[in-house]
Formats: sequence, C-alpha cells, structure tokens
Amino acid sequence: MLSKFLEKLSDKTNLSDENIEKIKKIYNNDSINFTEGVIVAGIIEEEIILKVLGDIYSIPYVYKLNVDAMFNDNLLEEPKEKEINKSYNIPFIQYLIDNKFTENISIHFLKKYCIVPAVVEKNNSVVIAINNPCDLSPADDIANFLNFSKYEIVLANRNEILSAINHIYNQTKESAKQIVENMEENGTTIIREIEETSDLLDDTSDAPVIRLVNHIISQSVKANASDIHIEPFQDTIKIRYRIDGILYDLLEPPKWIQPALVSRIKVMADMNIAERRMPQDGRLEVRMGQQKIDIRISTVPTSFGERLVMRLLNKSGTLLELSQSGISANHLEIFNRLITLNNGIVLVTGPTGSGKTTTLYAALSIINSPDKNIITIEDPVEYNLKGIGQIQVNRKIGMTFASGLRSIVRQDPDVILVGEIRDLETAEIAIQSALTGHLVFSTLHTNDSPGAVTRLVDLGVEPYLITSSVKAIAAQRLVRVLCPYCKSKYLPDAGEAALLSIVENSVSSSNLNVKPNINGKSKTNGHSTLLNGKEIFRPKGCSKCFGTGYTGRQAIFEIMEIDDIIKNIILTTSDANQIKKAAMQQGMTTLRQDGISKVLQGITSMEEVVRVTQE
Repeated sequence: MLSKFLEKLSDKTNLSDENIEKIKKIYNNDSINFTEGVIVAGIIEEEIILKVLGDIYSIPYVYKLNVDAMFNDNLLEEPKEKEINKSYNIPFIQYLIDNKFTENISIHFLKKYCIVPAVVEKNNSVVIAINNPCDLSPADDIANFLNFSKYEIVLANRNEILSAINHIYNQTKESAKQIVENMEENGTTIIREIEETSDLLDDTSDAPVIRLVNHIISQSVKANASDIHIEPFQDTIKIRYRIDGILYDLLEPPKWIQPALVSRIKVMADMNIAERRMPQDGRLEVRMGQQKIDIRISTVPTSFGERLVMRLLNKSGTLLELSQSGISANHLEIFNRLITLNNGIVLVTGPTGSGKTTTLYAALSIINSPDKNIITIEDPVEYNLKGIGQIQVNRKIGMTFASGLRSIVRQDPDVILVGEIRDLETAEIAIQSALTGHLVFSTLHTNDSPGAVTRLVDLGVEPYLITSSVKAIAAQRLVRVLCPYCKSKYLPDAGEAALLSIVENSVSSSNLNVKPNINGKSKTNGHSTLLNGKEIFRPKGCSKCFGTGYTGRQAIFEIMEIDDIIKNIILTTSDANQIKKAAMQQGMTTLRQDGISKVLQGITSMEEVVRVTQE
C-alpha cells in the first residue's frame, strides 16, 4: 500500500526525498493509523491525502457533509456535485445526515474513530463517512450494531466529520425543560465539584444541574447570543439570552434550582461559591466542537439571591473586516484616511455592546504590517491579533489602563490602542502620546460624537489639549438587519415619511444629510421633499429568523472630524449641542441619518433605527 500511495502522491504533488522518508517512517511506526499520522505531520494537505487513499481503496472522497437539513421530514435529497479543485478533481457532495443513531451510539466512539453513520442518499442506501480507510473495522461494527445490511463508505475531512458529530449530538440532547423536569426537587444540595471536560458535548455527567448548565451555554452559542442572564425573583428565576442586542426568554426553572445552578457556574469559573454577599467576577473557557468560547461571569447579590450574567465571546470566529460591518462608502473612505495618520487620537464612542472594539480591531488589522509596532492595552483582550502586542488589564496587581499606557510609550510604539479612557490620568497620557508622534485609538462611553468632547472636559482635560490631539471622533451603533425571507414592504405613514425625507433624486440615499427635528419635519441641504409612493420594509417573523423578523446586525456611524471650525468652537464651549450643530453644517452625517439610509436601502426598519438612535 505504501508504494502505491507514494506513487500516486508523486503524480499529484512534488515530494522531496525528506518528506518521502517521513511518510515511510510514519507508516512503519503505525500502519493502522497511517492516515492520521501523515495529516498531523503536515506534509501534505488532508484533501490530497484522502483523495489518493480513496483512489487506492476505491472509496469516494466527499468535500462536505450537510447537517443543516437533518431534521427535515424529507431527508432524501439528490446529492449535488461541484468541482472545487480541478487539479485534484475533488467533488463537492452534500449528503444529509439522519440523527436517529444518537440514541444507541456513544459520541466518544464516533470521535475516537472519526466516523459518522446513517448518511442517506436519494436511492435510500446507507453511507458511513470515515477519515481512516486503513481501518474499516469501526465501520463494520457500526453497521452490525445498527443492522445495516448494505452500506457504502465515503472519505471525509476529519474536521468535517467531527463538526457533523458535534452538531448532531448538540441538536438531539434533551431540552432544558426535560432536564429540569427530571431533576429531584432538592434545592438545598450544593453541587459537588467535578473535573471539567474539554468539550461540553463530551460531558456525560449524570448530574442534572451540570447537564442544564451545559445545555444553556450550548443553546446560547448556537443562537449566537452575546449574553446569558440568570435573574432571581421571589418565587422563580428567569434565564434569558441576548441576541442581536435584544433579550429573549430562554427558560423559567423553579426557584429551588437557583443555588445549585449558580454554584455550578461559579465552580466552573473558579469563583468562591461560599461568598454570596459580595459581587464577584470570573472567567472560563469552554469548547463546543471546533468553537472556543470565552465566558466572562459577573455576580451581584440581590434581595432574592445572586444575579448572574455571562458574556459570551466566540474566539473561533474570523475577525470582521471594516468593509463587512455595513459602513457606508463615504464613512469607509474617511475611516481609512484616519487610521493611516502618523499621530493623533481617534476615538470611537457608544454604549456597551455597540461594536466599538470590533471596529478598532478591524482598523488595526488594516494597518498591521511588519514596519509598524502596534501595542494594545485592553480589559479584557477579546481577540488575539497576530503581529500585535496585547496587554491585559489586571487591577489586582496594579496593571490599570494608565499604568499600562505609561509603560507602553517606553516600548517604542507606532500605534497604541487603549481599551477605554475612564479617568483623567489615562486621558492625559493618551494625549501626551498623541502629541509626541503616536497614533492612538481608544473608546469612550458617550451618546454621540460631540458628547465625547463634553466627556473629556468633564474628566478634567483642557480644551486646548483636545483640539491639539484629537483628530476625529466616531460614534457607533448596531442595528438589526431585516430577515431577507420574511421582510414585508409597506408605504410609510406621514410621520415616517417626514423622517425619511431625502434630497431630490440628485443625492444618493447612502449620502443622506437629513436632520429630523422633534416636530417630525426634516431639514436637508436647502431642499425638502416627502417620499411619494416610496416603499420601505418592516419585520414580519418566520422560522428562519425564529419569529423575530431580524437576522444579524450592521453598524451605523457618525464621524466628526476635528477641523479648524470645530476646534474654535471647542475652545469656546464644551456644549455638545453647539458642537453638533457646527459639525452638521460642516457635512457630518448623524447616526440617525446613516440609519435612515439603511432603511431606504431595505437593510433595516424604521423602528430599529429610532430604537438605537433616540434623540
């Protein structure tokens, strides 16, 4: 087999003598697990290895296992083929996976041998996907156990099979309601500490509260929730999760579960389960298949017990590019110019969860290059950026934003990211860094761009230092995107039409400069018109968006560049209203105006824009 493998592999790719010897050594050491050994060694791409082995053993290689439709009533779908690699002729075939086998086969067995059964084709023949064609005995064992009289074997990537296994077992785990119903009513029992497994889907503990916590976290991750809230009340507790900025009810278990539930989470985060009178912060990392989830935990005492919030951060997701955030072409051009400045401060403002850090990470990714020394100080470090030095705030040992920033300036940086300006000391060091030739990015919690000036003055920063160092201030919000499957058209009423007034067709909707006032009338650049017959969209709700009418979010921006006119006003007054008025006269697009442009483009709804840009 080895000689055939090397012969066919040489036809597909150029192998050095050194790599040939490595492959021979792997085969001689363990011929049964030869496939995994070659893949782990990283000598050749997995797809090529499996394709060659497939030719030798006459087993077809498939690129994709489709588990998305496994709960459809119609599981038998015509396989689709697509050439994705003409050099190696690798087909793309979608097979649909049935989930009934999970009742009888352990997830540990499937993961150990990297195999997934009960893949069904149109002709109703059973298919078993494997990753190691050198050992077919696990496939035979599964076929005998599940009474498969006839079946076909296909080869698939290791990650593809493991993801399919995790997805199937996650979907078929008992519901939270079932777990709660199966619990014995004993709220006084304190959960015993057990060793944590590396994968929530691998946890086979019989303790109901452990299964409940795992289920809550896994379902929240699956729904792309950003937060999980466990809120105690007099007679019950409520568990909610936040999706796209909105809280939804997940579960209302009985009150007696509360102590065990909170204790279990605190044990996972190495928090003090005996201390219930003081607020605590903790952190843990869990894994669901290929996803690594970082969870920040906060507890506070209330009248009815500890209130607990978990912030979920999926560290396996790819970092969003700035152009993918929904930013308009005009704002993207301004932002690209600002982030390439040699010095000065660029601030991004907005409430918690408005995407400020993601925007700054995207900006750093754009300018990150070998000739730049970029250092950040964050609380916490949310994503690891390759080629960038990232420092974690740790107040217990005195590592604050101010002390960390003071050390950073002695590290010869070109670009500095300060997670947040919270006090005068941090602000002053950031300004000094900007005045001495560094480009500084940071965030503030203010309602809009002009409000950042007022906030800095309130911290004690002199206005002349603001005008000398701050180059621009961007305010940001996230609006939910209408579900493309169920959004419905309608004609706006008079009040909505007034807000949606735009410049006569000469100005594109992406460059609106509309300022609705409190009377519902609108001001544009000397022109005003009501939308006559213009249709916009609103949410409806369907199974694709879980009845919310929305799926995903996009950012809206308000960027105020500090030019000479704005500088003169800041030196005169720190009144945000006067600064905003002057900035709009200079052409600044407000958050609401940017949101309105997305309404007119059919991206979001008027209700959503009004919700996040309350004026």
